[in-house]
Amino acid sequence: MSDYKLGTARIEGAATPVVLVNGKAHTLASVLGEGAPATLEAVFADWPRHEAEIAAACESISGDGRDPETLAFETPIANPRKLVCIGTNYHDHLEEMKVTHLPEFPYGFMRPQTCLAAHREEIPLPEGAKMYDWEAELGIVMGRRYGPSDKGDPLEAVAGYTVLNDLSARDWIHNRPFVGIDWVMQKSWDKFQPTGPWITPARYVADPGDLDIELTVNGVVKQKSNTGRMIFSVADILRHLAGMMTLEPGDIIATGTPAGVGFGRDPQEFLKPGDVTRVTVEGLGTLENTFV
Repeated sequence: MSDYKLGTARIEGAATPVVLVNGKAHTLASVLGEGAPATLEAVFADWPRHEAEIAAACESISGDGRDPETLAFETPIANPRKLVCIGTNYHDHLEEMKVTHLPEFPYGFMRPQTCLAAHREEIPLPEGAKMYDWEAELGIVMGRRYGPSDKGDPLEAVAGYTVLNDLSARDWIHNRPFVGIDWVMQKSWDKFQPTGPWITPARYVADPGDLDIELTVNGVVKQKSNTGRMIFSVADILRHLAGMMTLEPGDIIATGTPAGVGFGRDPQEFLKPGDVTRVTVEGLGTLENTFV
């Protein structure tokens, strides 16, 4: 079986779904032929069918393909219905953020789509904040609807997994208003969720609860952990969210970050113009961004 990954790149001026097979990128249209979906949103909207088609086609793929290092990536999914994020979900991260009690359930918040940014895209540091922080995370991409009435295994509703950098403006933790942390001011700035470049189908991820995860800033390791250290597993997170809302194909869910964020360091460290972050999740790829 030829493992594959899915992404979106700008080819001849248009956002184009691409398939990574054996180290080379091919357009989805060249893999599936006439009638191939024009976007990854369309792929995930009918994931069970398209997953099988793509996997079968990859067994006999022809042509040299493109070097993925030459691609101009876009976010894999341009317009997900929901971006849901989970906070304080690693034991060691709770300690560095001085949270003294384990959460009873996954602590969540939501982001606008304008937070999305692509691999190698420059991220502008907003003038309205100063304490810009990094957070390496495993991302979930949904492949079918899963909601309050669903009682089956939530992992069966997952299309795949991706790499995220859940950026934060920590100013609104440092000087929180009396009503609590302002999550919009901390998390909702434009391009504050770089994502990708690839989505790895769930069939190729044996255990999302056992993946090494690492983040570097300018080549220096800041975070190094494993998803096995999460407090709530991928299945726990999905069951919790689906108890409130119907998760839909293409929804992206961030699962929390391990220790090593800038806010938790002594002395504290924050991103500045010219810094480069690289987030790597085992088997899923590396996400790189420069801050300006």
